[in-house]
Amino acid sequence: MEIFTVFSIIGTIAFAVSGAIVAMEEEYDILGVYVLGLVTAFGGGIIRNLLIGMPITTIWTQGMLLKTAVIAMTVAFVLPLKWIRTWKKSEAFFDAIGLSAFAIQGALYATGKYPISAVIVAAMLTGIGGGMIRDVLAGRKPLVLRDEIYAVWAMCAGAAIGLGWFKSPVQLFVLFVIVIAFRMLSVHHGWRLPRRSLKYALSQSVFAEEERAAAAKNEHQEGDRP
Repeated sequence: MEIFTVFSIIGTIAFAVSGAIVAMEEEYDILGVYVLGLVTAFGGGIIRNLLIGMPITTIWTQGMLLKTAVIAMTVAFVLPLKWIRTWKKSEAFFDAIGLSAFAIQGALYATGKYPISAVIVAAMLTGIGGGMIRDVLAGRKPLVLRDEIYAVWAMCAGAAIGLGWFKSPVQLFVLFVIVIAFRMLSVHHGWRLPRRSLKYALSQSVFAEEERAAAAKNEHQEGDRP
């Protein structure tokens, strides 16, 4: 079995189950479970193909991966609650597995056909695209845009493959482990990219304006009194 296929299977299982569990958390019916699971597993690849000019119809040629996703979602749907709780405790780890596997798969998909910039974008979108669509459909803020460092590790994997640092199956497996390790380190230590929140600052500014307006009104009323 080719290393490309191995990473595709790993990523498909990890993300399909992730999508199915999010759907059950949001109390979707079984159709919603399958829809959200499939979107999570294949959404990143579809977005990647759209942006790098590849046909998105290739998804219909991936019969084995579609069957794998359906089986994984069905198993997740019938799992006993205690097993799902165990999955939830290790959710970040399995999510890291999916991110790493799909980032490498996406980079391999574009390597040799497109410049390194496209390889990095392909790795990132394949790794995070499905999760972003999943969160939007579930009515959540996309995890990848606000959580610990996430997309950066997919981009690093794409850059490493695009530069030719990892080529052989053994080297790619080492990269797979490295991406998982750095993702888990970012979760454990709470590493985050720089951010600037305007929500609190703007709310405080509006509150201060309202206070000043109220004070001015009171002064005006007191000045009108005889």
